[in-house]
Amino acid sequence: MSQERKTGRLYIVATPIGNLKDLTFRACEILRQVSLIAAEDTRRARILLEAYDIKTPTTSLHEHNEYKKGPHLIGLLEKGRDIACISNAGTPGISDPGFLLVAMARERDLPVIPIPGASAVVAVLSVSGLPADKFIFDGFLPSTSPKRRLYLSSLKGEGRPVVVYESPHRLRRTLKDIGEVLPQSEIIICREVTKIYEEFLRGRAVDLEKTLEKQRIKGEITIVIPPQFESSGIKKKTGDEIRALFKEMESRSDLSRRDLITLVAREHGLPRKEVYEAVIRPGQGELSS
Repeated sequence: MSQERKTGRLYIVATPIGNLKDLTFRACEILRQVSLIAAEDTRRARILLEAYDIKTPTTSLHEHNEYKKGPHLIGLLEKGRDIACISNAGTPGISDPGFLLVAMARERDLPVIPIPGASAVVAVLSVSGLPADKFIFDGFLPSTSPKRRLYLSSLKGEGRPVVVYESPHRLRRTLKDIGEVLPQSEIIICREVTKIYEEFLRGRAVDLEKTLEKQRIKGEITIVIPPQFESSGIKKKTGDEIRALFKEMESRSDLSRRDLITLVAREHGLPRKEVYEAVIRPGQGELSS
């Protein structure tokens, strides 16, 4: 017979970012088994729990009460009660409440167990068409234009894709800033990922701003900004110039040659075949990753 645990476990449970069917079997099982669910919004949590006929009691845990509520939940864990922490969507602690509770549990050597699941960042990157073996996730963009522009300017020369969140009511202003700071970048906007009205838009910020000009923008917004490399501004490039651009990118990134050729072509509006032929001598054969 196994020895009974003296303390409870804190489960950090990822929940669907839109489509309720994205809850994993394991997450469903854990939410049924724990003694209590600490939810960012108990009303929104109830929609998910009722969909799966989960009867576990809930309590609120959000950014305004986490510091005060945390010690109470820690006390329950120390008494042997298992608790699941969930946010409104995605994983607690990732641009959502949950960090403080996990920190408190770690300080007391209480077991904290991740239950992974849906992620807007990974979902959008997977369909971006960009190399994503390395990337940056930077949460929500600054809320004011001067700070936003300063942040966007800092991305010049960044060799990795950058994923950020944005609120729908700021999206147009953000596109204006991106269009002025990174005018040639083909960004990707995802709205309502995994939901009924899921939408992916790709193009320069100035063009996307016109596309969305008369639309009422709603829902969660995820933006992917491609790797940034300075352009020489020459429209027609010679083989030497293309090779120079390739070498510049190569010096700033450890992506494969195949991926770098794709990025050179995309960032400078060149046919990939032209970049390939300029970089790889005839007869050299296929690239290796």
